[in-house]
Amino acid sequence: MTKHLFAILSLSAIPALAAMAQSADPNVSPTATYTTSDGEETDDATSGQSAPLTGLFMANPSDIGDYEVRYEWKVYESGKEDAPLVHRFEENLEYTFTQSGSFRVQLYATFVLDGDTIQYPEEGEENPFVVSISESKLEFPNAFSPNGDGYNDILKAKDGYQSIVKFEASVFNRWGHKLYSWSNPAEGWDGKAGGKTVSDGVYFLVVNAMGADGHKFKFRKTINVLTRLREQDQVVDN
Repeated sequence: MTKHLFAILSLSAIPALAAMAQSADPNVSPTATYTTSDGEETDDATSGQSAPLTGLFMANPSDIGDYEVRYEWKVYESGKEDAPLVHRFEENLEYTFTQSGSFRVQLYATFVLDGDTIQYPEEGEENPFVVSISESKLEFPNAFSPNGDGYNDILKAKDGYQSIVKFEASVFNRWGHKLYSWSNPAEGWDGKAGGKTVSDGVYFLVVNAMGADGHKFKFRKTINVLTRLREQDQVVDN
């Protein structure tokens, strides 16, 4: 009888003994990696990022053992914790920021084994990732020189454009015939139509774009093609 009672007590103690045997408490070590629309990566998005920006947020759990774990991610605009943009329950989160502003990304993890519960972060504490998306900016020059000298050969948005989430651009000749169009502000027109560089003269650029802050860009401007312009000369940017 004593042997049977000892066996029953021993079996009932197995979960507790397993928890005691675990060398360390379960935990997470969240990390974030951000990828720009140009394919560049960074692990810090706290200032001046351009939308769209895709963030990959990973929980990186450790010492889980026999614990059951529940993950919870929240993405919210600063000051609006009660109205999250995203609320998901998965180990890792991928989210693309397409609006300007300051955002927070917080992971919550709950580990449970029998009556033992461990929470991350501890109650009353938060350590979110901070993401700052800049207001939109988009400008174009009024001339370029597609002569193959490596300087100003492409008609495209000026350096420094940012947070452009929608983009369409087209170039027309004086008779209204479309010569070229593109949908990425990082790209542009090389001054060719039908495989040949167009003649010097005036052409027409039409751009319709939208920024992450909702600002709409509508350009209807003349573009001067100046193939004889060289690097030492200046192009007026109006």
